[in-house]
Amino acid sequence: MPRDNMTSLIQKIARQALITFRNPSAISDSNKVFLENQSKLHSLLTQVRAADLHIVPRKIDSSPVSVPHNPPVTYMHICETDAFSMGVFLLKTGTSIPLHDHPGMNGMLKVIYGKVRISCFDKMDKLPDASSETQFSPPLLPFQRDSLRRSLLSSVGEYTEESGPCILTPHKDNLHQVDAVDGPTAFLDILAPPYDPDDGRDCHYYRVLKPVSEGLDKKSSSEEQREMWLLEIPQPSDFWCGGEPYPGPEVSL
Repeated sequence: MPRDNMTSLIQKIARQALITFRNPSAISDSNKVFLENQSKLHSLLTQVRAADLHIVPRKIDSSPVSVPHNPPVTYMHICETDAFSMGVFLLKTGTSIPLHDHPGMNGMLKVIYGKVRISCFDKMDKLPDASSETQFSPPLLPFQRDSLRRSLLSSVGEYTEESGPCILTPHKDNLHQVDAVDGPTAFLDILAPPYDPDDGRDCHYYRVLKPVSEGLDKKSSSEEQREMWLLEIPQPSDFWCGGEPYPGPEVSL
């Protein structure tokens, strides 16, 4: 049964997220207190379902997502502090959140209904050399070279409401693409700290230029890691995110 008011599961999640991320200097894989708090948050997120947020799973929508004013993805804002933001992304059938990054941010993504495929990349320190431009067909334009990124496809996995959350850090799985699989889907999303362009945390989008193999089509998280070239691009024209009201229990922090 869904929880309500101050004892709701989403209230507990928000409070634990605040405890976990409120001190940025303490966020470290070597900090025992942080890891304990992160584990508690992970446990709470594993429990959450659509009913806890008073969200009714959507049915398959046969209308084209390209219809004007019909966003492929919508967002329900739940809460935001200086330490973290939390909300729900809802994806229509056959849609994706394109490959993007979370600069300097930690995150947790928990599916509440449906199924998603998440492809995660890590940026690599090695920069492209001048000869890299000859690897692509057609060759890169001069202005594109500064937007070229060497990366590692670290994992591709499928997640349902029965799965634990997908976790990202500033250095691990920080870039990811989220694809709806076999119908509409929704996931609870926590980012710490929130996006803030004025503080260097803006969202950037990428396109895979040269996968070593069929990277984004692989479904097994056990696939061998592969280096790939990514090109930073503007927000894709076929992707935009609309908004809708959050119907669940109020969160107070």
